[in-house]
Amino acid sequence: MSSEYSYDEHGHIWPPYVFIMTAIVTIPATLVLVNRSRDPTASFKRIQTSFTHDHSAVVDTIRKREKRKDRKLWLFLLVVAGWSVMGYLLYLISTTEAPELKLWNPFDILGIPEGSPVKTIKSTYRKLSLKYHPDKVKPDSAKNETLEMLNDRYVEISKAYQALTDDDIRANYELYGHPDGKQGFSINIALPKAIISDGNGKYVILLYTVLFGVLLPYLVGSWWYGTLRRSKEGVLMESANRLFREYDDQIDQGGVINALSTGKEYEELLKGDKADAGLSKIESRITAEGDLTPLAGGLSVKDQEKLNDLESGPRRKALALLWAYLGRVELDDTELTKAKFEAGPIAHALNKSFNAISLAYMNTAPLLNSYYASQLLIQALSPKSSPLLQLPFFTPAVVKAVEGDSKTHTTVQGFMDKPDAQRRALAVGQGLLNETQYKEAVTVAKQLPYLRVSKAFFKVTGERFIIPSSLVTLVVKGRFVPPGSEKVPEVNELDLEDIDPAEDDLDAILGRKTSKQIGKDENGKPILTSVANEPVAAPLVHAPYFGRDYSPRWHVFLTDSKQGRVAVPPFTFAQFDRPIFEADGNTPTYAMQTLKAQFAAPPQAGHYTFVMHVVCDSYVGFDTKMEVTLVVEEANKAAEMVAEDEISEPDEGKPDSSRTHFATIRFANSMQTRLPAS
Repeated sequence: MSSEYSYDEHGHIWPPYVFIMTAIVTIPATLVLVNRSRDPTASFKRIQTSFTHDHSAVVDTIRKREKRKDRKLWLFLLVVAGWSVMGYLLYLISTTEAPELKLWNPFDILGIPEGSPVKTIKSTYRKLSLKYHPDKVKPDSAKNETLEMLNDRYVEISKAYQALTDDDIRANYELYGHPDGKQGFSINIALPKAIISDGNGKYVILLYTVLFGVLLPYLVGSWWYGTLRRSKEGVLMESANRLFREYDDQIDQGGVINALSTGKEYEELLKGDKADAGLSKIESRITAEGDLTPLAGGLSVKDQEKLNDLESGPRRKALALLWAYLGRVELDDTELTKAKFEAGPIAHALNKSFNAISLAYMNTAPLLNSYYASQLLIQALSPKSSPLLQLPFFTPAVVKAVEGDSKTHTTVQGFMDKPDAQRRALAVGQGLLNETQYKEAVTVAKQLPYLRVSKAFFKVTGERFIIPSSLVTLVVKGRFVPPGSEKVPEVNELDLEDIDPAEDDLDAILGRKTSKQIGKDENGKPILTSVANEPVAAPLVHAPYFGRDYSPRWHVFLTDSKQGRVAVPPFTFAQFDRPIFEADGNTPTYAMQTLKAQFAAPPQAGHYTFVMHVVCDSYVGFDTKMEVTLVVEEANKAAEMVAEDEISEPDEGKPDSSRTHFATIRFANSMQTRLPAS
């Protein structure tokens, strides 16, 4: 037995093979291209506003260009080439006829029916042998016959006759399907024969060398070294190293802005002559006298000294552009204005890395200031500027009119809490807002997602007491109440409870479902059911000066105010379990949201007082800061307290539900902290 290797002479094997291999590459590449082409923010709701500023077109252009970055040209060309090749191969597959493969059958060769008697077999063989005997047969040129073809035909007839009459040969036929016994097999290689014929083999070797010796190592190496060049926050490792060197335990918001200017990413933005072009103009504008701050750019004297100490180059210009961006300073130059709005998103991306560095040190001040810097960069506000500048059409003149001689800034919530008549009297007038601008500002303010915390407490799922080293859950209950909301419903006390899921409800335990009240029983107790979670994201940030679409995030963490340290690292929430606005996008639902963060309890029993921070990284003045106390009981003491509270009714032998209920409430009140009444 032997094996034979052959290439595809008829062209019916290699097209399906190449089609499959091409599809394996083309279809995933197409999905990637479609996902990159699709706007990920298209499904997010937006703050409804018609507000535009003088440079809105520039900001929109930067946003669109950033979205196009993911649409790689080479990927598009690869997909087009892939589908073109697949289309051509489908054409070949549909038009190429595969050779008909026939099994060796002696009856067919002799031209007689299956099961014919021996007499018929012999008579037929005698006639055919006389007809095709090599000594008598002559080729017919009209039928393109050759002597070799006729001789082969005579051999086949003889084998067929012997297979049907000779016992040994018939045994081979019945066992192996051929009179000569077990046959060799042919291995067809799914490549056209033309590839290795006529001296083309050297080109095949060259192709394989390029593909597997050059291209594949290059792609793998590029991917590998590309991952090494960037941190998990997506910034260049060199930038992360520079930010690490800029870290300081006492760094303030201005210091964070200064640190962010060290990013290597700015070198691409300010390469060549751009590093120095217009620098003196920018610095003169940002250091001019400001309307609300001593300097127009909002930088302090210390920040100005840091700027002056830098040598001319990309970093100094990047820092100057950042202050021009944060101070909303007009530069009266198309290229400088464009660079100013491009600097903000770059700094915001770098700030994620600085935030991770701050978190590694677990110091409260740098971590908070990195979050505050995020707010400033998204809203284009300088440190210590008024939160009212987040509203459309609000200028320094309008802010001065609203705040008057107050030494503290008015928040958006504080302004919207005033009666409408008082707001109009302060903000509308000559040199201030007109009626249309005022209405637009109020409309936007009433859509901003301000999370008002109603209650925060600690618990251990399935337990009544917290013991040392147990897995504690910090539960934060709050509602989104936009500034200026009217007729806000009272908080339902039942919404402030956190019901433990049933032990057999795995989806609820893993957070895939939540408990929802569907009514009350005859005793007035809530009837709960588990419903699937449908995460809801807040509307995209209202940030008309920021060159990116951004979904706001809320960070919840605990700090030790005495030591200035972070006790429990931040838990980030970008989606919530209840709708924030109704379908119209304007009407708040005031639904109670539940935020949960799990951490290990201290190893010792005692009362632990923390400061809880709920920080929004996108809006200035939308943060919450409050004290919470964690009560950790000794394990044996907790067991005793549980035993004492298990009071049974003497008549029925059943738990006194009312007394147990009030005992549970007393204990819950010992572990929870509510916001003071405003």
